[in-house]
Amino acid sequence: MTYVLGLDVGSRTTKGVLLGNGTHSLARASIMTGALFQDAAAKVRDMCCTAALIDPEEVGYVASTGYGRYQVAFRQVQITEITCHARGALALFPQTRTVIDCGAQNTRTMRVGPDGRVLAFRVNDKCASGAGRFLERVAKALELHLAELGPRALMSKNPCEISSICAVLAESEVINLVSQEQPTEDILAGAHRAIVGRVLSLVRMLKFEPEVTVTGGVVHNPAFVQVLREGLGVDVNVGADNEYAGAMGAALLGLLRLERAAA
Repeated sequence: MTYVLGLDVGSRTTKGVLLGNGTHSLARASIMTGALFQDAAAKVRDMCCTAALIDPEEVGYVASTGYGRYQVAFRQVQITEITCHARGALALFPQTRTVIDCGAQNTRTMRVGPDGRVLAFRVNDKCASGAGRFLERVAKALELHLAELGPRALMSKNPCEISSICAVLAESEVINLVSQEQPTEDILAGAHRAIVGRVLSLVRMLKFEPEVTVTGGVVHNPAFVQVLREGLGVDVNVGADNEYAGAMGAALLGLLRLERAAA
């Protein structure tokens, strides 16, 4: 049996998906990336192998993607995040035509064909106000855990307005709203509306089509998902596996390249 490992080495978390018997998923793992991309990738590889009851040496092909994909010394191939998230989203939801990948560092939107090919894409600028890092800064400013943001934001009755495009200036707005004794729930709701507004601007540039699938860590944030659904006017596909879409796409594309080489 040939085992193929897909690694998504992100700036915040590193995910892995191990395939065996073709496209059958045997194991997956996720850890905080930390400062050393190579070490995080190796640890996730070992975790996947332990779960699948195999030795790391038995993995025949490794495909890496994500912010730290070039740092994975034991890879056979590195593939862009856009390509991997498109393929992974389609594997999870076969009718996907638009993908929104909102991770810690960047937000990417893609329009994909039935075969998973990327037809068009847009990426936010270098400012983290369009990505999950912005919500991390908000959590820090409000002294909350990241997991608290979504549920607390859904309790809002009168969302605050946060208009700054720059993440640093937006954080200053949040601090200013705190000093004005605005309710935490309303500040959080405003922050979610701000980040989703930037995501929507990218999606609309694509002339998006349903089905829409969301990937990246924000799939676990209920407020982000709800505001996004309202803004798009359509339902969006979310699920526990969506965070692993990049790693899944890397594994599937790695398998495809391996099969082509053997043909």
